[in-house]
Amino acid sequence: MEKNKSSLSSLVDEKFWKFILVGIVNTIVGTAIMFGLYNFAGFSYWISSSANYILTSILSYFLNKYFTFQHKESSIKSAIRFTINIAICYLIAYGLAKPLTLQFLSNADVAVQENVAMFVGMVLFTALNYLGQRFFAFK
Repeated sequence: MEKNKSSLSSLVDEKFWKFILVGIVNTIVGTAIMFGLYNFAGFSYWISSSANYILTSILSYFLNKYFTFQHKESSIKSAIRFTINIAICYLIAYGLAKPLTLQFLSNADVAVQENVAMFVGMVLFTALNYLGQRFFAFK
């Protein structure tokens, strides 16, 4: 039990809280982009969610590289790893979120299903992205 506690505390440290702060900024900006494109501009689930992650990933890269993880390695190497991480996290999170949500909300309106799926995707993406950035992109 003590080993599990120390493993958890090593994940929830100053870097974690900085990542959360950066995430709050990204979430506010990204949510406005994603739900605005979907609900007001009439774009599809995939276009709306991908536009969110393309645009906010640029901001996230610089904030997490220099503020959260204070990563000193070459920007090209970390940018490539960061891009790979974002792409994998996005595909997994949103690829899982939509079918899972559709299964649970099969009787709901399509707009409700897809709005909930985008929210579920955001939650899954955040968890996967933290692990990927900490242990892969900015290791």
